[in-house]
Amino acid sequence: MASRVCLGLLLLLLHSFISLAVYEDQIGLTDWHQRYIGKTKQSIFHSHKTGRKRVVVSTEENAIASLDLRTGDIFWRHVFGENDSVNQVDIALGKYVITLSSEGSILRAWNLPDGQLVWESVLQFSAPSRSLLYVPTNIGMEKDSLIFAFGGGWLHAVSSIDGEKVWKKEFPAESLDIQQVFQQDHSDIIYAVGFLDSSHFVAYHISVKSGDVLKDSMSSLPNGFYGSMVLVSGGILVALDASRSTVFSINFAGSSMSIHEKYIADIVPKCSGTAEIVPSKLTGLFTLRIGACMVLFKVNNGGHIEIANTFIYPTIISDSISTTEGNQAFVVVQHAKKGIQITVKFVNNLINDALKEIVELEPHRGNVQKVFINNYVRTDRSNGFRVLLVMEDHSMILVQQGKIVWNREDGLASIIDSTTSELPIEKDGVSVAKVEHSLFEWLKGHMLKLKGSLLLATPVDIATIQEMRLKNSEKTKMIRDHNGFRKLIIVLTKAGKVFALHTGDGRVVWSLLLPSLCISKGCEYPSVLKLKLWKVPHHHAMDESPSVLAVIKCGHGFHESGVFFIIDSHTGKVRISQKLSHSILQVIPLPFTDSTEQRLHLVIDSNFDAHLYPRTAGTIDIFSREISNIYWYSVDSVEGIIKGHSLQSKCKSDMEDGYCFNTKELWSIIFPAHSEKLAAIATRKSNEVVHTQAKVIADQDVMYKYISKNLLFVATVAPKAAGEIGSVTPEEARLVAYLIDTVTGRILHRVTHQGAQGPVNAVVSENWVVYHYFNLRAHRYEMSVIEIYDQSRAGNKDIMKLVLGNHNLTSPISSYSRPEVAVKSQSYFFTHSVKVMTVTTTARGITSKQLLIGTIADQILALDKRYLDPRRTATPTQSEREEGIIPLTDSLPIIPQSYVTHSLQVEGLRGIATIPAKLESTTLVFAYGLDLFFTRIAPSRTYDSLTEDFNYVLLLITIVALVVAILVTWVLSEKKELRDKWR
Repeated sequence: MASRVCLGLLLLLLHSFISLAVYEDQIGLTDWHQRYIGKTKQSIFHSHKTGRKRVVVSTEENAIASLDLRTGDIFWRHVFGENDSVNQVDIALGKYVITLSSEGSILRAWNLPDGQLVWESVLQFSAPSRSLLYVPTNIGMEKDSLIFAFGGGWLHAVSSIDGEKVWKKEFPAESLDIQQVFQQDHSDIIYAVGFLDSSHFVAYHISVKSGDVLKDSMSSLPNGFYGSMVLVSGGILVALDASRSTVFSINFAGSSMSIHEKYIADIVPKCSGTAEIVPSKLTGLFTLRIGACMVLFKVNNGGHIEIANTFIYPTIISDSISTTEGNQAFVVVQHAKKGIQITVKFVNNLINDALKEIVELEPHRGNVQKVFINNYVRTDRSNGFRVLLVMEDHSMILVQQGKIVWNREDGLASIIDSTTSELPIEKDGVSVAKVEHSLFEWLKGHMLKLKGSLLLATPVDIATIQEMRLKNSEKTKMIRDHNGFRKLIIVLTKAGKVFALHTGDGRVVWSLLLPSLCISKGCEYPSVLKLKLWKVPHHHAMDESPSVLAVIKCGHGFHESGVFFIIDSHTGKVRISQKLSHSILQVIPLPFTDSTEQRLHLVIDSNFDAHLYPRTAGTIDIFSREISNIYWYSVDSVEGIIKGHSLQSKCKSDMEDGYCFNTKELWSIIFPAHSEKLAAIATRKSNEVVHTQAKVIADQDVMYKYISKNLLFVATVAPKAAGEIGSVTPEEARLVAYLIDTVTGRILHRVTHQGAQGPVNAVVSENWVVYHYFNLRAHRYEMSVIEIYDQSRAGNKDIMKLVLGNHNLTSPISSYSRPEVAVKSQSYFFTHSVKVMTVTTTARGITSKQLLIGTIADQILALDKRYLDPRRTATPTQSEREEGIIPLTDSLPIIPQSYVTHSLQVEGLRGIATIPAKLESTTLVFAYGLDLFFTRIAPSRTYDSLTEDFNYVLLLITIVALVVAILVTWVLSEKKELRDKWR
C-alpha cells in the first residue's frame, strides 16, 4: 500500500512539473519578431554631447522612429494611421520631435528621449493643399517660441511648449499654391511665398507676433511657372518656367522684387533633355536634373546664376548643414564600379573636397535615392562626417570614416506577396551544420534542465538554458527537417526586391533586386506584380533546386508588357529572365506540371488572350488535353462586373505564336452601381487539402460537403454605405453576400444583411465561408458563417448501397449540372475590428481548423472554427454535445491565451500566410506588415509528436523510480508471502 501511495505521489509530482515549468525559457525557440520602419523620407540627426546620439526619421509607411546612431536599433517608434500620413518632421527646443501629418491638419510634439506624446494640436483645415512645417533654427526655451505650420489654406503659429494656437491666417484664393514658409535672419517677419494661377509669383510678409500681413508683393511671368521652387537663401528663390527651358531667381526680400533669368541651354550646352528642379535645402546653391546630367548651380547675393559643377546621373546631393566653424557642408554621392563615392564639400569652397572616400556596397541594393549628412567633432578637433544613405531597395545604411557602421533592411516593411520553398535535402556524407558538444557541456545542460524541472533554477540559470537551447538548436540549419519546420519564406517587396527568409530565425538567406535587371531588359519603369511557385521538384529533389517566378510589369499602364524572372529558391540566382511581348493583366497558376516538374502558368493580356508558360513542346501536349476543363474569371471592381471565361483555339491574330489562345466570355454578373458596390471577394486556396467530404453529425447521420475549387464569395454594400462606419443610417445600409460558381456563373446562395456596412473581410475554406462586417443597428461588429452541403449524395447513407456499390461517391462532378445544395448559416457578434483573416492549413486536412484574425490592434487571434458552427443551438442535445457542438451564445469568445502573437504587435499588419508542416498537427504562420512575425501553432495540440522541451531526464528518473518501486514491492511481497506460509 505504501509503495502505491509513493508511486501516485511521484506521478502527481511529475505532472505538476510539466504543467508549471512552461514558457519562461522557451522565448524565441519557435517564433521570431522583427521590427522595421519602412523607406525613409526625412531624417534629422540629434547628436548633442549629452544623451545618446540618435537620428529621427519619417517613412513612407506613415511611421516616425528614433534610431540609435551607433547600432541602428529602434529606440522608439510610432506608426500613424493609413489616413494620417506624415508630411514633415523636425526637432524643437532640442527635446521635442515635431510632426505635421494629415495634409497639415494635425501637429504633434513627441518627447525625444522616450517618444511619449507631449501635446497634439488639431489645425483648421478648409481644402487639401501642400503642407509645410517651419521650426525656426534659433528657437530657444522661451515660452513664446513659435512653430509655423501651413496646410489646407491656413497658416498657424503654435506654441512649441504646449501646442496652443497663438494665431492663424487664411489664404482664401483657390488657385494659390504656397510653396515655402520661412523666416529670414531671425527677424520678426515670416514669409509665405508661392504661385497664383501658376503664372504669378506672390510673397506675403507676415508679422510673427500677430499674424497680420505687413506686405504682399506679386510678379507675373508670361509663360507661367512649372513645378516647385527652392529657397537658396533668406530672400532668393529659384523656379522654372512652364516650358522648363528657363530658370529664374527671384529676390523679393528687398524694397522691390527683382527677377533674373537664364536660358538653361546657354549655361549648360553639353546637357540635353527636360529640366527638373531637385528639391533641396542648399545655402546659395540649387540642383537641376537635365536628362542624364545633375547640374549644381550657384546663386550670388544679387540673384545671378552660374554653373558650379556637373555630375552624371544618378548622383544624389544632400541638404547643407552647419559645422562647428559656421561653414555650410553638403555631400555628393556618385556611383563607382565597386560601390559609391562619397564627397563632402563646403559651400564657400566648391573646388576643394573636405572629404572623399569610396565605400563598397552589395550590388543587390541598387542606386542611392536619398542621402543625409551629419557632422561631429573628432578628438583632434577636426570635422568628421556621417552619411545616411537610403537605397533603391528601401534599405538604410550609415557610413562613417569610409566604413559601413550599420544597415537596416527596411524594405521588408513593404512586403506585397509571399510564398514558401523547401530547403535542400541532406545528402549522405555531407554535413551542412555541425554542432560539437563536450561532455561537460552535455552534463551542464541536463543539470540545468533538471533544476528547471524541480523549480530550483534561478533567473540566471533560466537565461543560460535559453542561450544553450538557441545555440544548440537545429532550427537554423540549411537543410530540411523531418517535421517540415525548416523552410524558406520567399517574399516580394514594393521596391521589387526578393528576399529569402529562414523560418528558423528570420535571417535573410539571399536577396535579389529586380528593377535593375529589368532596365537591362528594356523595362524602364518597372512595377511589382506577383510572386508564384514555378518548380517544386519531387522526383529529382536530390539534384535540382526549387524555383519561383517573379513577374514585373514595365509601368503602371493597362497595356504595359513585363518581364519573367525564374529564380533559384536556394541560391537566389536568376535562371531565366524573359521580356514578354504582350501585356500582363493576370497571372494564373495551373494545377499541371510538365516532365521537368515546372508548373504551367497562363498569362492573360489586356486583349483577354491567354499565353501559356513555360514554352516547351511538352506543355502544349499537357495543355491541349486539359484545355476544355480550364476556366477563369475576371473582376472589374470599378464597374462592378464579374465575368467568366473559357479557352478556345489558338490566337488568330498571331498564328506564329503556338502558345497563345483566344478566350471566350461565358457569363457575366453586373452589380448595378446605384444599388450595389463590390466590397470583398474571396476564394479557396489552390493548395488546400480536404481530408474527407463526409461530415458525421449527431445520431450517426452524414452530411456531404459541397467541395468545389470554383466557389467564389462576393460581398457587396449599398453605395452610400461604402464610406466609413457611421456615415449612413441603418436604413440606408445593406450588405449582400453571394456564393458563385465561377464555371457557370450560377449564384448558389444569396443572403442580405440589412443595416450592415463594411469594411468586409472574408475567408473561404472547404465548404464554408466566414465574413466580418459592422452591424449599424446593434452598433457592433458581426461575423457570419455560411456552410454549403451537397444534397445529391444524401442517398449514400444507405449501408446496402455502399456494400453493393450502388453509390455515387466516385461519380464525376460537373459544374454544369445543377447542384442540389443545402445551406446553413449563422451570425455572431464579435468584439474587434478586423484587418485581415485567414485559416490554418495542414498537410492532410485532418486537424481541426482555426481562423487567424488580424485585429485592429495589430495582433493575431486564433479562433476555433467550432465557435462558428452554424448548427450551434442554445440547448444542444446529448448527441450534439458528444459531437462537440458548443452551446449557442450571441458573441464569439475572446480568450487571451488564444493570441498567437502573445503580447507582441505586428505593426501595420497587412497579411497572414499559413504554411502546412509535415506534421499534420502543426501549421506555420507568417505575418507581415511594418513588422514580421513567425510562429508555429497546433490547432488540435501536438497529438503526433513530443514537444522540443520535453524533459527526457525527468522521464528517465521516473522510469528508474518506477523500476526501483517495482523491485522493492516485489521483495516485500515475497517476504510477506513467506511469512504467511510459516504461519
